[in-house]
Amino acid sequence: MAIRKIGVISRTYRHINRYREIIAILVKYGFGDLLAKLELQKRLDFGKGFVLGKGAAEIAAASRWERVRMALEELGPTFVKFGQIMSTRPDMIPHELIPELEKLQDRVPPFSTEDAKQIIEEELGNSIDSIFKDFTDSPIAAASIAQVHKAVLPNGEEAAVKVQRPGIDRIIEVDLEIMLHLASLIKKHFSEELDWDPVGIVEEFTRVIRKEQDFRIEAAHIERFAENFQSDMRIHVPYAYRDFSSRRVLTMEFIGGIKVSEITRAKEHEYCIDPKVVAARGADLVLKQIFEHGFFHADPHPGNIQVLKDNVICFLDYGMMGSLSARHREDLADILFGIVNKDESKITKTILKLSEYRQIMDNEKLESDIAELIELYAYRPLKELEIGSLLHRIARVVDEYRLKGPLDFYLLAKALVTIESVGRELDPEFNAVKHAEPFAEKLIMERMSPRKLIGDFYLSALETHLLMRDLPSETRDILTLVKQGEAKIKFEHKGLEPMLKTLDQNNNRSVFAIVLASLVIGSALIVLSGVPPKWHEIPVIGIIGFLGAGLIGFWLLFSILRHGKI
Repeated sequence: MAIRKIGVISRTYRHINRYREIIAILVKYGFGDLLAKLELQKRLDFGKGFVLGKGAAEIAAASRWERVRMALEELGPTFVKFGQIMSTRPDMIPHELIPELEKLQDRVPPFSTEDAKQIIEEELGNSIDSIFKDFTDSPIAAASIAQVHKAVLPNGEEAAVKVQRPGIDRIIEVDLEIMLHLASLIKKHFSEELDWDPVGIVEEFTRVIRKEQDFRIEAAHIERFAENFQSDMRIHVPYAYRDFSSRRVLTMEFIGGIKVSEITRAKEHEYCIDPKVVAARGADLVLKQIFEHGFFHADPHPGNIQVLKDNVICFLDYGMMGSLSARHREDLADILFGIVNKDESKITKTILKLSEYRQIMDNEKLESDIAELIELYAYRPLKELEIGSLLHRIARVVDEYRLKGPLDFYLLAKALVTIESVGRELDPEFNAVKHAEPFAEKLIMERMSPRKLIGDFYLSALETHLLMRDLPSETRDILTLVKQGEAKIKFEHKGLEPMLKTLDQNNNRSVFAIVLASLVIGSALIVLSGVPPKWHEIPVIGIIGFLGAGLIGFWLLFSILRHGKI
């Protein structure tokens, strides 16, 4: 579903108060100059003007990117979630901003238990006492979109009930519409200065957050994840209770254990936990998700990993998941295998293939930059290599040349950076490349297996057969369209928008000048003819004409001076 654009009525009644709140916060953090360039005062002037002032003195010492992060935190849940998601997309935002966005955390107070119970009853169609044997009043966790309560199912099993915040759909929808409006204004006024697409960023965020708003999607993620690991005893996947879940409520198995971030306290508990074993298992499980399943947990930060007895790992929060196709998994394996074996040529070709290099105009410079990147990583000792850091650097090269990489490649890099960080906290000698190498080798060996080769040959032969079968008829259809004059060739010109805008402005001014001249001449003729009624012997219609011409003339002059062009 597309974001609804802001119209005059909706801007008056649905958005104006929230828009003013957003503007006030942006001004507070020193972005008043940007808002002035966007001409927002004119657009939101419904009798209650706002002042584009300077930020507070205590904020002035912060860097621009720090102020962006501080503003997002104060703007509320939608904007915090926006920052968190964008921190995984170095292809869409300035790289200097990413470290600040990574600091964003949900600092949202819980909502009332009465509201949570009412939402559950509305969604599941029964009273809370009929649905659960017990339901705790105090939430055990609260985030920007939902909070979690502990409950007991009718069969006596403990469950964690995730409930969406009341009215969060409306809040997010209004914020998305305002964000799209701001992004459109930024694109309009700064099109030549930007290296990124503000409208595309908002549309990508909308796609992600709407998936997170539907808890049925998260339940499906849990079930798919559980199926992938059904025979692996090193991991426990919480069970999702579909009968007690809906779009706004998700009930899953309650997980005990201890957070991996608190694993140093494990000695005080009855859990038999070895930090080194947890680090190795966690890395192997994430790598298995990436290289074998192609479906991975995209946010494995310490708060989302629980450790159970005997070093069993349990991932929590399946709202953000990533996917990799079989071809992209093979490409990733080629990159890692090439680094371990110091094969620069293989790495370069794979990166180019992964990034659809056919669109590149300057191949030589790109290859030179990639060679420099390979030289930086390929000759380091194995224990010093960081997979996540390497993928981030590759992403920068890809982004610099405006290449189109895999959609979830950046989520993958983020997940690997996180798991490497967690692994080294648990085990100073932890080395992710050592764990990744067997997975890469296995993928490469499977690609060369006779069964795989035969399968690939069969698919290629089938595609060739279908192409040759359909080619004559499709060629005939094209020739028929040409004969009938229905074939059309479309040309798309880029970079002409500023010139077209200038021409449009000049045309409008010319029209105003003609109208102005016509009013002056017409009014003068009426005055000379003495057409009644008159005021002090001067025709009233002529006076009105001269006044109108004067107002139009002053307005046109003011408009030209305001834009600094005469």
